Amino acid sequence: MLLEEQLPRLQRLIKEKLGPLPKDVFRNETVMRTTFRQLYRRLPRVMSLAVGEEGFVEFCMRNHTRLLNVKDAVAEQWQSNGKNPEPLRTTADTEALAESARKRWVPTYAPKTMILDRGQGARVWDIEGNEYLDLGGGIAVSSLGHQDPELLEALHLQAGKLWHTSNLYYTEPAIRLAEELTAHSFADRVFFCNSGAEANEAAIKLARKYSSKNHPPEKREILSFTGSFHGRTLATVTATAEPKYQEGYEPLPGGFRYCPFNDFDTATEMIGPQTCAVLVEPVQGEGGVTTAAPGFLKHLRARCNEHGVLLILDEIQCGLGRTGKLFAHQWEEGVTPDLLTIAKALGCGLPIGALLATEATASAFQTGDHGTTFGGNPITTSVAGVAFRRLRNPELHAHVLRQGEAIHNWLKGLNLELGIFREVRGRGLMLAGVLREELAGKAGELMEAARQAGVLILIAGPDVLRFVPPLTISDEELQTGFDRLGPALRAWCQAETAA
Repeated sequence: MLLEEQLPRLQRLIKEKLGPLPKDVFRNETVMRTTFRQLYRRLPRVMSLAVGEEGFVEFCMRNHTRLLNVKDAVAEQWQSNGKNPEPLRTTADTEALAESARKRWVPTYAPKTMILDRGQGARVWDIEGNEYLDLGGGIAVSSLGHQDPELLEALHLQAGKLWHTSNLYYTEPAIRLAEELTAHSFADRVFFCNSGAEANEAAIKLARKYSSKNHPPEKREILSFTGSFHGRTLATVTATAEPKYQEGYEPLPGGFRYCPFNDFDTATEMIGPQTCAVLVEPVQGEGGVTTAAPGFLKHLRARCNEHGVLLILDEIQCGLGRTGKLFAHQWEEGVTPDLLTIAKALGCGLPIGALLATEATASAFQTGDHGTTFGGNPITTSVAGVAFRRLRNPELHAHVLRQGEAIHNWLKGLNLELGIFREVRGRGLMLAGVLREELAGKAGELMEAARQAGVLILIAGPDVLRFVPPLTISDEELQTGFDRLGPALRAWCQAETAA
C-alpha cells in the first residue's frame, strides 16, 4: 500500500479518529509524533497491517503540512497570528461569573477578572476569546503544556475503566508508576498522595517516626531555611520559614528551627544531636527562584551523615525536568537524599503528590501509620505515568536548557534597555527577574501589564517576576511571548517614569 495515495483518506481519518486538532500540536516535534502514533493505532486493520508504526509516523512527519490542509480538521478557535492581541475584551458574562466567585468562595485568593476556558500548548483562552501566552504554567504544573495528546489518551482510556478503589486494593497504574519512580531515582519506596503539601506532611511524619524508632526522644527537631515554602497544612506552614504564612495560626507545632539559606557556617552550627531531619528546596520557588549555592546541598548531606540526620529534598516546584535535569539536586554531584517530595508537574494538572524514600527510612512506617483516601488514584497515576516518562527524557531536558537560555538572554537584553532588574537568575525554565530597589513592591503591577498584553507570568513576592512556562514551549510560542511582553514592559516603564 502506497501511503502517498492514502493522503486524502488520512486527512479524513484525522478528523474522524482524533477530532479537531489545534495548529500548535504540529509545532512541537514530540507532540506531532505522538499525535501520529495515536492516529496509527486507530487505523483500519487493513492499513495498519500494510505498514509498520515507525514507517507510518515518519511518512506523516514528512507530509505533516499536507495533512494540515484540511480546514475543518483544525479548529479555527486555536489559530493565532502571533501579533500583539487587541485590548482584552470583558463582557457581562465574565463580570457576573467573577462576582459570583467573589461572593461564594472563601477569600483565600484574589483572582483576576478573567475566566479561563481552554488551552493548547503554551496558550490559553478565556471565555471572551482573549488569548494568552502561559509563561506561568499553572505555577510550574502544566509542564507538558495544555491538552497534550498523549496525556489526554491516558486520561480517556483510564476514565473508561476505573476511577477509584481506595487503598484497600491494588490498581495497576499506581504500581507501574511506583516502578518507574524507583527505577529512575534513588528511592526504593513511594507514598502517593494528592498535593505537594501532603507529600511534605508525609515526609515530616516519616522523619519523626524514623527518629522515634532509632534515636532518643530529644532528637526530633527539623531544620528548614529562610525563603522556603513547603505547603499550607499546619505542619508544612510551620516548616515554611516565613512569618507571613504563619500569622494567626498559633500555637504552631513545635520542633522546627530555621537557618539562613546558603549559610554554610550557620547550618553547621544548627545541625546537631537534636536534629532528626533537614528539609530544603534545591531551588526556592516562592522564595524568589533562589538556587542553592554551589556545594551547599553537599555540605548539608555531609552534616546530616555526621549527626545521623535525614536529608529531605523538596522538589515539588523545581523537580521533574524544570531545571534541565530530572531532579534539581542532580546538578550537584554526591547528593543523595533520604526522602524527596514531588507533585505539580507529576500530574501535569491532575492532583497528585509523591514521597520518595529509601528502604531504611520507609520501613519506619507500618500499616496504619499514615494514609490518604485518594492517593494513588488510578486516573491520576495513569496520567502521571505517561507524564513521568516524558519528563525524564534527556531530549526534553536539552530543550529546557535551550529555551531557558533564550528567556534568560532576552530578559538580560531587555534589562540593558529598561534597567528594571537588578538580577536575572534561575536555571532551566525556572527563572526570575529581581526588580531593582527603586521598583520594590511593583512586581504585581508588571504582572498585570503583561496580562493586559496577553502574557501570563507569575510573581514570587512583591519584587520578583517569575517565569515557569511549559517545558515543551516552542520557539514560535516563546517568540510570541517576547513580542507581546517587550512592548508591555516598555510602556509600563514609560508610565512609571512619567509618574
